[in-house]
Amino acid sequence: MIENFIAFRNFPTLVQAKELEVLLKKNNIETILADNLPPIDITFSGSTLQNQYEVKIDPSDFEKAELILENETENLLETIDSDYYLLSFTNEELYEILLNSDEWNVFDYKLAQKLLTERGKTIDTDMLASLKKERLKILAKPEENQKPWIIAGYIFSLLGGGIGIVIGYSLWKSKKTLPNGERVYSYSEEDRKHGKTIFYISLIVFPLSFIFSIFSNPGDLNF
Repeated sequence: MIENFIAFRNFPTLVQAKELEVLLKKNNIETILADNLPPIDITFSGSTLQNQYEVKIDPSDFEKAELILENETENLLETIDSDYYLLSFTNEELYEILLNSDEWNVFDYKLAQKLLTERGKTIDTDMLASLKKERLKILAKPEENQKPWIIAGYIFSLLGGGIGIVIGYSLWKSKKTLPNGERVYSYSEEDRKHGKTIFYISLIVFPLSFIFSIFSNPGDLNF
């Protein structure tokens, strides 16, 4: 269902996003082109949205879409300039690209494989699948060091501010998308429990503090 579509790739220009959209539709993958939409998840990383366009697809199509991109890129590997920066990478640096493939574009990922192969290294499908599996395990780990936000959440919840509701809900429900389209919770089970508690405390205290502020200033009431 279209409402379940999530971002597959982000682009700084509409032209780049359109190119991917056309390619995926050509291969029978339904897409949605979104314009500068903020992420659904609320996180505390402090990062800002830099890519203005995103191509969304069904999570179940992520692996198929990745293969389409990789196959499309194969034809471009012979066209690189002699001074392309990856050509000066060591074998260790090229292996880092294979391990952290989600941090690199498809072209560099495929070129790293080609360069390693040309240098006599064995790069096979099983190895690449194993590296991606290991990377998914790393990315799926909950984000650490949420204690400052938990403390802030409890303080705001007891003070009756709506900020406690936002912090609590974020810690409790926030999710992140893995490269394979899987959605996992951003924070640990323990942190999520704190978030749930903060959320419900805030829901109770916020309206009570609002009512108290009204009746503590009866002059503000106009009947």
